[in-house]
This record gives sequence, structure tokens and C-alpha cells, in this order.
Amino acid sequence: MPETGRLRAIPGRGARGPLRHEMPAVDEAGLTAARQVDRVIAAARTLGADRWVAYFEPMADRLRDDEPRGLRQVAMRARAAFGPKDSVRDVLPEDVTKPFLESIDRLLKQLNRRDVA
Repeated sequence: MPETGRLRAIPGRGARGPLRHEMPAVDEAGLTAARQVDRVIAAARTLGADRWVAYFEPMADRLRDDEPRGLRQVAMRARAAFGPKDSVRDVLPEDVTKPFLESIDRLLKQLNRRDVA
């Protein structure tokens, strides 16, 4: 019996709902965050902050390619790097971390708008 009124998972993708390219604001926010994380990684490498390089490296491709559910997961992980006790802000300059944090918050805002709609 066919399901009605429910979003179905697409086999092999594991995602539900619209695809990323169907939501230009989410896609653009993800790409902007990816560009900012590239800057964070470069600054961390320059300063020898290997721990933060390892933390952020997997995020760049995910921010470019993941569907909305995966984007939320990676954005929340990125946001966790700005914790009260252990923060990337303690190691990297503000001119790199602030735009990245703003881009992550913008991405989460777009994802929240998608969820409400």
C-alpha cells in the first residue's frame, strides 16, 4: 500500500525531504561556510594548531556536499568548537574565527527556516 502525506527516504541516500539544490539559500549558506572553514584550516596550519586542523578538515567537503540533514550535523559540530572551556577562538585570530562562526549561524538559521516551512 503506498504511503501518502509522508516524505520517503531515497534508497542509498538516507536523506528525507528536498534535496540541497532545491533550496538555494541553504546551498549558498553551506558553500559560504565551506569557504570560511577553508580559511580556518589554513590559519590553523600556519599557527601549527594541528588539533584544530584535524577537527575542521572533514567539515569542508561536508559543508560543500551534504544534504540538509548532514549539513545540520556538521554545523552543530562546527559550533561546538566555540565552547566556553575549549574554544578555537583561544588559538586562532578573530578575523578568521568570527566570520566562520557567523557563517555557521547563518547556515543553521537557513536550515531552521526550511524546517518551519
